[in-house]
Amino acid sequence: MTVKFKISFVLLTMLFLFSIVINISFGSVNIPFKSVVLGMFNSDNVTDNWLYIIQNYRLPKTATAILVGSGLSISGLLMQTLFRNPLAGPFVLGISSGASLGVAMVILGAGIFGFQAFSLSNFNLAIASSFGAFLVLFVVLIVSKNIRNTTSILIIGLMFGSLTSAIISVLAYFSSAEQLQQFMFWSFGSLGNLTWQELQLFFIVYLVGIISILFLLKPLNTLLLGENYAKSLGVNIKKTRTHIILVTAILTGIITAFSGPIAFIGLAVPHLAKMIFNTSNHKILLPASFLIGSIVMLFSDTIAQIPNSAYTLPINAITSIFGAPVVIWLLIRKRRIV
Repeated sequence: MTVKFKISFVLLTMLFLFSIVINISFGSVNIPFKSVVLGMFNSDNVTDNWLYIIQNYRLPKTATAILVGSGLSISGLLMQTLFRNPLAGPFVLGISSGASLGVAMVILGAGIFGFQAFSLSNFNLAIASSFGAFLVLFVVLIVSKNIRNTTSILIIGLMFGSLTSAIISVLAYFSSAEQLQQFMFWSFGSLGNLTWQELQLFFIVYLVGIISILFLLKPLNTLLLGENYAKSLGVNIKKTRTHIILVTAILTGIITAFSGPIAFIGLAVPHLAKMIFNTSNHKILLPASFLIGSIVMLFSDTIAQIPNSAYTLPINAITSIFGAPVVIWLLIRKRRIV
Protein backbone atom coordinates (compact mmCIF):
# COMPACT_ATOMS: atom_id res chain seq x y z
CA MET A 1 0.00 0.00 0.00
CA THR A 2 1.42 3.36 -1.06
CA VAL A 3 1.87 6.36 1.26
CA LYS A 4 -0.98 8.17 -0.55
CA PHE A 5 -3.36 5.29 0.18
CA LYS A 6 -2.29 5.17 3.84
CA ILE A 7 -2.88 8.90 4.28
CA SER A 8 -6.30 8.60 2.62
CA PHE A 9 -7.29 5.73 4.92
CA VAL A 10 -6.11 7.63 8.01
CA LEU A 11 -8.15 10.70 7.01
CA LEU A 12 -11.22 8.56 6.24
CA THR A 13 -10.88 6.76 9.59
CA MET A 14 -10.71 10.09 11.43
CA LEU A 15 -13.77 11.34 9.53
CA PHE A 16 -15.52 8.04 10.31
CA LEU A 17 -14.92 8.46 14.07
CA PHE A 18 -15.97 12.12 13.89
CA SER A 19 -19.20 11.20 12.08
CA ILE A 20 -20.01 8.64 14.80
CA VAL A 21 -19.70 11.24 17.57
CA ILE A 22 -21.70 13.83 15.60
CA ASN A 23 -24.43 11.29 14.84
CA ILE A 24 -24.83 10.35 18.50
CA SER A 25 -24.85 14.01 19.52
CA PHE A 26 -27.93 14.94 17.48
CA GLY A 27 -31.45 13.96 18.45
CA SER A 28 -34.85 15.15 19.63
CA VAL A 29 -33.42 15.67 23.13
CA ASN A 30 -30.60 18.18 23.54
CA ILE A 31 -27.74 16.45 25.37
CA PRO A 32 -24.46 18.32 26.07
CA PHE A 33 -21.53 17.07 24.01
CA LYS A 34 -19.51 16.11 27.10
CA SER A 35 -22.41 13.97 28.38
CA VAL A 36 -22.72 12.33 24.95
CA VAL A 37 -19.05 11.27 24.99
CA LEU A 38 -19.28 10.02 28.59
CA GLY A 39 -22.56 8.24 27.84
CA MET A 40 -20.92 6.30 25.01
CA PHE A 41 -18.70 4.67 27.63
CA ASN A 42 -21.53 4.12 30.15
CA SER A 43 -20.14 6.69 32.61
CA ASP A 44 -21.80 7.25 35.99
CA ASN A 45 -21.37 11.02 35.55
CA VAL A 46 -24.32 11.20 33.12
CA THR A 47 -27.93 11.55 34.28
CA ASP A 48 -30.01 8.38 34.01
CA ASN A 49 -32.39 9.78 31.39
CA TRP A 50 -29.58 10.94 29.10
CA LEU A 51 -27.69 7.68 29.59
CA TYR A 52 -30.80 5.66 28.70
CA ILE A 53 -31.34 7.68 25.51
CA ILE A 54 -27.71 7.32 24.44
CA GLN A 55 -27.41 3.63 25.27
CA ASN A 56 -30.79 2.41 24.02
CA TYR A 57 -31.64 4.75 21.15
CA ARG A 58 -28.70 6.64 19.73
CA LEU A 59 -25.97 4.00 19.91
CA PRO A 60 -28.11 1.27 18.25
CA LYS A 61 -29.13 3.77 15.55
CA THR A 62 -25.49 4.69 14.92
CA ALA A 63 -24.47 1.02 14.76
CA THR A 64 -27.34 0.35 12.32
CA ALA A 65 -26.19 3.26 10.13
CA ILE A 66 -22.67 1.79 9.94
CA LEU A 67 -23.93 -1.69 9.04
CA VAL A 68 -26.39 -0.37 6.45
CA GLY A 69 -24.02 2.14 4.83
CA SER A 70 -21.05 -0.22 4.62
CA GLY A 71 -23.13 -3.24 3.58
CA LEU A 72 -24.92 -1.45 0.74
CA SER A 73 -21.68 0.15 -0.50
CA ILE A 74 -19.80 -3.15 -0.58
CA SER A 75 -22.75 -4.88 -2.25
CA GLY A 76 -22.88 -2.16 -4.88
CA LEU A 77 -19.17 -2.58 -5.57
CA LEU A 78 -19.64 -6.34 -6.02
CA MET A 79 -22.51 -5.84 -8.48
CA GLN A 80 -20.63 -3.23 -10.51
CA THR A 81 -17.67 -5.58 -10.78
CA LEU A 82 -19.75 -8.64 -11.64
CA PHE A 83 -21.77 -6.92 -14.36
CA ARG A 84 -18.98 -4.51 -15.35
CA ASN A 85 -21.65 -1.83 -15.32
CA PRO A 86 -21.06 1.45 -13.44
CA LEU A 87 -24.80 1.90 -12.90
CA ALA A 88 -25.40 -1.49 -11.27
CA GLY A 89 -26.42 -1.33 -7.62
CA PRO A 90 -27.00 -3.77 -4.75
CA PHE A 91 -30.72 -4.05 -5.59
CA VAL A 92 -30.26 -4.80 -9.29
CA LEU A 93 -30.98 -8.54 -8.87
CA GLY A 94 -34.45 -7.88 -7.50
CA ILE A 95 -33.53 -8.93 -3.94
CA SER A 96 -34.88 -5.67 -2.49
CA SER A 97 -38.03 -5.99 -4.59
CA GLY A 98 -38.56 -9.50 -3.24
CA ALA A 99 -38.10 -8.19 0.32
CA SER A 100 -40.62 -5.42 -0.38
CA LEU A 101 -43.07 -7.98 -1.72
CA GLY A 102 -42.72 -10.05 1.45
CA VAL A 103 -43.54 -7.03 3.61
CA ALA A 104 -46.37 -6.00 1.25
CA MET A 105 -47.93 -9.47 1.58
CA VAL A 106 -48.02 -8.99 5.36
CA ILE A 107 -49.11 -5.34 5.53
CA LEU A 108 -51.14 -4.83 2.36
CA GLY A 109 -52.31 -8.40 1.99
CA ALA A 110 -53.47 -8.75 5.58
CA GLY A 111 -57.09 -7.96 4.80
CA ILE A 112 -57.11 -9.78 1.46
CA PHE A 113 -55.68 -13.05 2.79
CA GLY A 114 -57.40 -12.85 6.16
CA PHE A 115 -54.60 -12.69 8.71
CA GLN A 116 -55.28 -9.31 10.33
CA ALA A 117 -54.16 -10.70 13.67
CA PHE A 118 -50.58 -11.03 12.44
CA SER A 119 -48.33 -8.86 14.59
CA LEU A 120 -46.58 -6.12 12.63
CA SER A 121 -43.51 -6.00 14.88
CA ASN A 122 -40.06 -5.19 13.52
CA PHE A 123 -39.02 -8.82 13.88
CA ASN A 124 -42.05 -10.21 12.02
CA LEU A 125 -41.62 -7.69 9.21
CA ALA A 126 -37.95 -8.69 9.03
CA ILE A 127 -38.97 -12.37 8.69
CA ALA A 128 -41.44 -11.53 5.92
CA SER A 129 -38.85 -9.38 4.16
CA SER A 130 -36.17 -12.07 4.42
CA PHE A 131 -38.57 -14.69 3.04
CA GLY A 132 -39.37 -12.53 0.01
CA ALA A 133 -35.69 -11.80 -0.60
CA PHE A 134 -34.79 -15.50 -0.28
CA LEU A 135 -37.53 -16.46 -2.74
CA VAL A 136 -36.18 -14.10 -5.41
CA LEU A 137 -32.61 -15.18 -4.65
CA PHE A 138 -33.57 -18.84 -5.11
CA VAL A 139 -35.03 -18.15 -8.55
CA VAL A 140 -32.07 -15.97 -9.59
CA LEU A 141 -29.59 -18.68 -8.56
CA ILE A 142 -31.46 -21.32 -10.57
CA VAL A 143 -31.50 -19.03 -13.59
CA SER A 144 -27.82 -18.11 -13.22
CA LYS A 145 -26.77 -21.76 -13.41
CA ASN A 146 -28.41 -22.14 -16.80
CA ILE A 147 -27.24 -18.85 -18.32
CA ARG A 148 -23.70 -18.13 -19.46
CA ASN A 149 -24.16 -14.44 -20.21
CA THR A 150 -23.89 -12.33 -17.05
CA THR A 151 -25.79 -9.45 -18.67
CA SER A 152 -28.83 -11.71 -19.06
CA ILE A 153 -28.89 -12.22 -15.29
CA LEU A 154 -28.92 -8.45 -14.88
CA ILE A 155 -31.94 -8.17 -17.19
CA ILE A 156 -33.72 -11.02 -15.39
CA GLY A 157 -33.13 -9.24 -12.07
CA LEU A 158 -34.69 -6.08 -13.46
CA MET A 159 -37.68 -8.08 -14.71
CA PHE A 160 -38.16 -9.58 -11.25
CA GLY A 161 -38.18 -6.05 -9.89
CA SER A 162 -40.90 -5.03 -12.35
CA LEU A 163 -42.94 -8.16 -11.60
CA THR A 164 -42.86 -7.69 -7.83
CA SER A 165 -43.71 -3.99 -8.22
CA ALA A 166 -46.75 -4.97 -10.26
CA ILE A 167 -47.92 -7.42 -7.59
CA ILE A 168 -47.42 -4.78 -4.89
CA SER A 169 -49.50 -2.33 -6.95
CA VAL A 170 -52.34 -4.85 -7.12
CA LEU A 171 -52.17 -5.41 -3.37
CA ALA A 172 -52.13 -1.65 -2.79
CA TYR A 173 -55.25 -1.20 -4.92
CA PHE A 174 -57.27 -3.44 -2.60
CA SER A 175 -55.76 -2.13 0.65
CA SER A 176 -57.06 0.41 3.13
CA ALA A 177 -55.57 3.87 3.67
CA GLU A 178 -54.10 2.73 7.01
CA GLN A 179 -52.37 -0.27 5.42
CA LEU A 180 -50.99 1.89 2.61
CA GLN A 181 -49.62 4.33 5.16
CA GLN A 182 -47.91 1.52 7.10
CA PHE A 183 -46.28 0.15 3.98
CA MET A 184 -45.23 3.63 2.85
CA PHE A 185 -43.55 4.32 6.19
CA TRP A 186 -41.64 1.04 5.90
CA SER A 187 -40.55 1.91 2.33
CA PHE A 188 -39.12 5.24 3.58
CA GLY A 189 -36.42 3.27 5.39
CA SER A 190 -35.48 3.64 9.04
CA LEU A 191 -32.35 3.25 11.14
CA GLY A 192 -33.78 3.90 14.58
CA ASN A 193 -36.20 1.05 15.23
CA LEU A 194 -33.81 -1.74 16.25
CA THR A 195 -33.18 -3.05 19.75
CA TRP A 196 -29.80 -4.43 20.78
CA GLN A 197 -31.19 -7.99 20.44
CA GLU A 198 -32.32 -7.36 16.84
CA LEU A 199 -29.04 -5.60 16.12
CA GLN A 200 -27.10 -8.67 17.28
CA LEU A 201 -28.92 -10.86 14.74
CA PHE A 202 -28.35 -8.19 12.08
CA PHE A 203 -24.62 -8.10 12.87
CA ILE A 204 -24.19 -11.89 12.81
CA VAL A 205 -25.70 -12.21 9.32
CA TYR A 206 -23.80 -9.10 8.17
CA LEU A 207 -20.53 -10.59 9.46
CA VAL A 208 -21.13 -13.85 7.55
CA GLY A 209 -21.48 -11.83 4.35
CA ILE A 210 -18.37 -9.72 5.00
CA ILE A 211 -16.18 -12.73 5.85
CA SER A 212 -17.36 -14.48 2.66
CA ILE A 213 -16.06 -11.54 0.61
CA LEU A 214 -12.49 -12.24 1.74
CA PHE A 215 -12.50 -15.32 -0.51
CA LEU A 216 -13.50 -13.20 -3.51
CA LEU A 217 -10.64 -10.69 -3.57
CA LYS A 218 -8.60 -12.35 -6.33
CA PRO A 219 -11.57 -13.33 -8.58
CA LEU A 220 -13.01 -9.80 -8.30
CA ASN A 221 -9.81 -8.22 -9.60
CA THR A 222 -9.56 -10.67 -12.48
CA LEU A 223 -13.21 -10.18 -13.49
CA LEU A 224 -12.46 -6.53 -14.23
CA LEU A 225 -10.39 -7.68 -17.22
CA GLY A 226 -13.22 -9.82 -18.62
CA GLU A 227 -14.55 -13.33 -18.09
CA ASN A 228 -12.33 -14.88 -20.77
CA TYR A 229 -9.20 -13.49 -19.11
CA ALA A 230 -10.44 -14.67 -15.71
CA LYS A 231 -10.98 -18.16 -17.13
CA SER A 232 -7.43 -18.20 -18.47
CA LEU A 233 -6.20 -17.57 -14.92
CA GLY A 234 -8.17 -20.55 -13.62
CA VAL A 235 -11.16 -18.69 -12.17
CA ASN A 236 -14.37 -20.73 -12.12
CA ILE A 237 -16.81 -18.15 -13.52
CA LYS A 238 -20.05 -19.92 -12.55
CA LYS A 239 -18.85 -20.62 -9.02
CA THR A 240 -17.55 -17.08 -8.57
CA ARG A 241 -20.74 -15.57 -9.98
CA THR A 242 -22.90 -17.66 -7.63
CA HIS A 243 -20.65 -16.69 -4.69
CA ILE A 244 -20.95 -12.97 -5.50
CA ILE A 245 -24.73 -13.19 -5.90
CA LEU A 246 -25.06 -15.05 -2.59
CA VAL A 247 -22.93 -12.55 -0.67
CA THR A 248 -24.81 -9.60 -2.17
CA ALA A 249 -28.13 -11.24 -1.39
CA ILE A 250 -27.11 -11.90 2.22
CA LEU A 251 -26.07 -8.28 2.79
CA THR A 252 -28.89 -6.54 0.90
CA GLY A 253 -31.48 -9.01 2.21
CA ILE A 254 -30.66 -8.48 5.89
CA ILE A 255 -30.31 -4.71 5.42
CA THR A 256 -33.67 -4.41 3.67
CA ALA A 257 -35.25 -6.72 6.24
CA PHE A 258 -34.30 -4.57 9.21
CA SER A 259 -34.00 -1.07 7.70
CA GLY A 260 -36.20 -1.07 4.60
CA PRO A 261 -35.07 -0.29 1.05
CA ILE A 262 -32.48 2.51 1.16
CA ALA A 263 -31.60 4.02 -2.20
CA PHE A 264 -28.46 5.31 -3.92
CA ILE A 265 -25.84 4.51 -1.26
CA GLY A 266 -24.84 1.25 -2.98
CA LEU A 267 -24.82 2.93 -6.37
CA ALA A 268 -22.92 6.14 -5.59
CA VAL A 269 -20.39 5.22 -2.88
CA PRO A 270 -18.31 2.68 -4.89
CA HIS A 271 -17.65 5.40 -7.46
CA LEU A 272 -16.60 7.84 -4.76
CA ALA A 273 -14.15 5.22 -3.48
CA LYS A 274 -12.75 4.73 -6.99
CA MET A 275 -12.32 8.45 -7.53
CA ILE A 276 -10.70 9.09 -4.13
CA PHE A 277 -8.20 6.23 -4.42
CA ASN A 278 -7.97 6.13 -8.23
CA THR A 279 -7.63 2.35 -8.31
CA SER A 280 -9.61 -0.74 -9.28
CA ASN A 281 -7.88 -3.01 -6.75
CA HIS A 282 -10.56 -4.52 -4.53
CA LYS A 283 -8.10 -4.91 -1.65
CA ILE A 284 -8.25 -1.11 -1.49
CA LEU A 285 -11.81 -0.50 -2.68
CA LEU A 286 -13.56 -2.86 -0.24
CA PRO A 287 -12.28 -1.20 2.97
CA ALA A 288 -12.63 2.22 1.29
CA SER A 289 -16.27 1.48 0.43
CA PHE A 290 -16.83 0.33 4.02
CA LEU A 291 -15.54 3.61 5.45
CA ILE A 292 -17.12 5.96 2.89
CA GLY A 293 -20.47 4.16 2.98
CA SER A 294 -20.55 4.33 6.77
CA ILE A 295 -19.61 8.02 6.76
CA VAL A 296 -22.23 8.94 4.15
CA MET A 297 -24.97 7.03 5.98
CA LEU A 298 -24.03 8.51 9.36
CA PHE A 299 -24.11 12.06 8.01
CA SER A 300 -27.35 11.34 6.11
CA ASP A 301 -28.94 10.15 9.35
CA THR A 302 -27.61 13.21 11.18
CA ILE A 303 -29.19 15.48 8.57
CA ALA A 304 -32.44 13.49 8.71
CA GLN A 305 -32.69 14.06 12.46
CA ILE A 306 -33.93 17.63 12.83
CA PRO A 307 -32.07 19.01 15.90
CA ASN A 308 -34.13 19.39 19.07
CA SER A 309 -37.25 18.16 17.29
CA ALA A 310 -39.33 15.00 17.48
CA TYR A 311 -39.56 14.95 13.67
CA THR A 312 -37.22 12.81 11.60
CA LEU A 313 -37.02 13.08 7.83
CA PRO A 314 -37.20 9.80 5.82
CA ILE A 315 -33.67 8.47 5.46
CA ASN A 316 -34.45 7.43 1.89
CA ALA A 317 -35.14 11.05 0.98
CA ILE A 318 -31.78 12.20 2.34
CA THR A 319 -29.78 9.46 0.61
CA SER A 320 -31.57 10.19 -2.67
CA ILE A 321 -30.84 13.90 -2.37
CA PHE A 322 -27.18 12.97 -1.93
CA GLY A 323 -27.06 10.09 -4.39
CA ALA A 324 -28.97 11.44 -7.40
CA PRO A 325 -26.58 14.37 -8.08
CA VAL A 326 -23.60 12.03 -7.71
CA VAL A 327 -25.02 9.59 -10.28
CA ILE A 328 -25.87 12.46 -12.67
CA TRP A 329 -22.36 13.83 -12.28
CA LEU A 330 -20.91 10.37 -12.92
CA LEU A 331 -22.88 10.07 -16.14
CA ILE A 332 -21.65 13.47 -17.29
CA ARG A 333 -18.05 12.62 -16.33
CA LYS A 334 -18.33 9.03 -17.52
CA ARG A 335 -14.75 8.83 -18.76
CA ARG A 336 -13.42 9.24 -15.24
CA ILE A 337 -15.12 6.09 -13.92
CA VAL A 338 -12.43 3.52 -13.13
